Amino acid sequence: AAGAWVTPGFVDLHTHYDAEVELAPGLTESVRHGVTTVVLGSCGLSLACGRPSDLADMFCRVEGIPRATVAPLLERIKDWQTPAEYLEHLAGLPLGPHVANLLGHSTIRAHAMGLGRSLDASVRPTADELHRMEQLVEQALDAGYLGLSINTLPWDKMDGDQFRSRPTPSVFGTWGEYRRLARILRRRGRVFQGVPNLRTKANIALFLLASTGLGRRPLKTTIIALIDAKAARGAFRLAAVLTRLTNRVLRGDVRFQALPCPFDLWTDGMEVPVLEEIGAGTEALHLRTDQARAQLLHDPAYRRRFKRQWASRLLGRAYHRDLYQTEIVDAPDPAVVGRSIGQVADARGIDPVDAYLDLVAEHGRALRWTTVVGNDRPRWLEWILRRPDILVGFSDAGAHLRNMAYYNFPLRMLWRVHQAQAAGRPFMSVERAVQRLTSEIAQWMGLEAGTLREGDRADVVVVDPAGLTEAVERVEEAAMPGFDDLRRLVRRNDEAVRAVLVSGRLAYTPGRFAEGFGAAPGYGTLLRARA
Repeated sequence: AAGAWVTPGFVDLHTHYDAEVELAPGLTESVRHGVTTVVLGSCGLSLACGRPSDLADMFCRVEGIPRATVAPLLERIKDWQTPAEYLEHLAGLPLGPHVANLLGHSTIRAHAMGLGRSLDASVRPTADELHRMEQLVEQALDAGYLGLSINTLPWDKMDGDQFRSRPTPSVFGTWGEYRRLARILRRRGRVFQGVPNLRTKANIALFLLASTGLGRRPLKTTIIALIDAKAARGAFRLAAVLTRLTNRVLRGDVRFQALPCPFDLWTDGMEVPVLEEIGAGTEALHLRTDQARAQLLHDPAYRRRFKRQWASRLLGRAYHRDLYQTEIVDAPDPAVVGRSIGQVADARGIDPVDAYLDLVAEHGRALRWTTVVGNDRPRWLEWILRRPDILVGFSDAGAHLRNMAYYNFPLRMLWRVHQAQAAGRPFMSVERAVQRLTSEIAQWMGLEAGTLREGDRADVVVVDPAGLTEAVERVEEAAMPGFDDLRRLVRRNDEAVRAVLVSGRLAYTPGRFAEGFGAAPGYGTLLRARA
């Protein structure tokens, strides 16, 4: 380790590895970057209980994972009925990293009410159904779950046939329902994770108020996420100030999740969650084939509807919708590759939205394009990373397989810190950055992880600072084991990590995993909440 940094294994507090861990339990795309602990069950979604088909319908479209793989997988392997039994199932897998869990509110709501009732805006859970949800939360916490995750974002949609394109069950909950379940978390000191409604952003205030501890125990609340979004410049600063006020004055315990890098998206045609912001986007994504979508996209009435909604500012937006701030990276027509959709529109003498719809109608998913949604201003990103009320994370690892690549976010943070120091304008010490990626997350989440002390489990990363270069930003595609020819988006920078140890065993050296890693036990374990 001469000349290297020896750090605790990194902690990823926000993943959707719930499906991938069943197919490839080594979770190698995280481990190769030094992540030795991951948390499943974010955004109201987990596989803790319920019917396999219901779980697949809730999980796959939201998280950009092929239902054709996940649904039959769950039908084949699901041998658990309760949240506790699910943890025992995970404990029996040859895990690569250590795995901890949140309980998904969509999961327990559908299980208690039935999927159809849980997706009906006119239906409220009965007293018995609410009691059943409370029982499931209590049982899960008894078994070692870290807490509960909820989702209030309407553009997260169901897959499958029966309820396709409806929001997920958690979105239909009321704040009375959320508060009732959060009361259990408050009493037991566990985590309440929430996705706010980005259409209005107003319910962020409800999350903050729920956390307050005046005359009561604070509720540990983590909100997704603090981003300097191009579509809403300044909103992140207001959120940060309100969070500081909540924690300092109202005795709250709120942490926003925050990525330490630009928030970029890659899209095949229309296959990206931000298009669900508008009803016309959902209308197109409801259709499964490129041919059916092309027919819709050629309809003049649909085009008028799409353009009207695209331009509307009545509701908030997460995506900037500036088609000049895009780049086409692949298409059957080489003439458009390397240009923005706006530039293609100019060359054709048409409106940029018409150009986009034309391109998708012509090429379908073969049109691949990218854009940066936020965190594009380095100084403001550094400001976010210095905030005391954040947890560094929100990688979405294991989800949005063709849209995002944040598996190596710890290395990207270390690169940013190291680069700033080399330029003579440090904004954070390396030691503080390591703490933010390890023990700070673990301690707040209630995990035994993230430290290197005598008697600790030896989860260790050896980072070579000379390998922390712009290569950490480079995007490529890689085959994904078990997912039928799917190539996922990754960022790989093997020069930055000399070694990763999990439970004291050498798991990874540059470009190579230990023999038996992810196939035999002895590395990762199931982690339960610290008592």
